[in-house]
Amino acid sequence: MDSRLHRKSIKALVLCVAILSQPLSIQAQENWRDTLTALNAQIAHSRWSTDLHLRKAHANLQLKQWQYAVDEYALVLHHEPRNPAALFYRAYANTHLRRFDLARNDLSDLLAAFPQHFEARLSMAVVLQHTGRKQEALDHLNQAVMQCPDSAVAYAARANLERDMKQDEAALYDWKQAERLAPRDPTYVVSHVDLLLVLERRREARRVLDAAVARGIPRGMLRDWYAKCKR
Repeated sequence: MDSRLHRKSIKALVLCVAILSQPLSIQAQENWRDTLTALNAQIAHSRWSTDLHLRKAHANLQLKQWQYAVDEYALVLHHEPRNPAALFYRAYANTHLRRFDLARNDLSDLLAAFPQHFEARLSMAVVLQHTGRKQEALDHLNQAVMQCPDSAVAYAARANLERDMKQDEAALYDWKQAERLAPRDPTYVVSHVDLLLVLERRREARRVLDAAVARGIPRGMLRDWYAKCKR
């Protein structure tokens, strides 16, 4: 395990649909293309169906056809301006197209209509970070933690931003909370340890590793981090 591991859980927060970021096998791509063909045929011979268009847009996302997905969600939103799925996933597609202002607009509309939408709030924080609006992003993550105090992902997202903002003690606290809530997830452990090593607190980092092993995380997964504690 290398130092990139601690970033994986944060990257997975990009609009909270990490499964769509995974590469598809050739067979899976063919299956989704077949699905898309079938959906296009159904749409061509049916009256308006929000469900069919959402399913078509989802197939576009799976195939990483971001602009097609954006266009499809726009059709849905023309009929249903507050459709939460269309707002959320159009923001996701626009994020991949690096149209962060458009993504922020959709997430703002979604949160205005559904202020308790946890994934939208996390996604808004990610988009704001991309555009350098870190304090606003932190405000959203503070709300996310208050809204879901049992979410390891919320604490991890906030810790990642706090580290970027050089708020190291706050980040350490949040990594500890993420570990407490997801004790078998090594990504939070190595993120915590990585920050401690940056701060040259090697003994404390070693204690974090030992506690993780005691909780059942295989020591072999943390071997490189143990070695770093000895330097």
